[in-house]
Amino acid sequence: MAERRPVREREPAAKASRHPLTAADAAQFGLRQITELTEKDPEGVAGVEPAEDGWLVTVDVVEDHRVPSSTDVLASYEAELGPDGDLIAYRRVRRYARGSGDRGGDI
Repeated sequence: MAERRPVREREPAAKASRHPLTAADAAQFGLRQITELTEKDPEGVAGVEPAEDGWLVTVDVVEDHRVPSSTDVLASYEAELGPDGDLIAYRRVRRYARGSGDRGGDI
C-alpha cells in the first residue's frame, strides 16, 4: 500500500508564487484530499473544471474491493477547492460497479 503523505506536503509552484492554481495542481490537491478523507484507494482524477472561486475536482475511488476485481464497487467524489487549493467541501456523487461505465449501472 502506498505511503500516506500529509495533504500539504508539497506546495505546487503556482501556490508558492501566489499565482492562480493550474488545473494540474488542483487535480493533485483534490486527489490527495479525497484519498485522505475517505481512506479509499484512488482510481484517478476523472475531471477538473474551474468554479466561480476555485476548482471542482472529480475523483474516482474503490469503495469496496471484491473478488474478482471486475466486480469492485467504485465511487465518484467531487471536491470543491478554493483559489489557493484549500478544500471547501466534498461529497460523494455516484456509486457504481466497475465496468458499468456510463450505462447507468449506479448502485
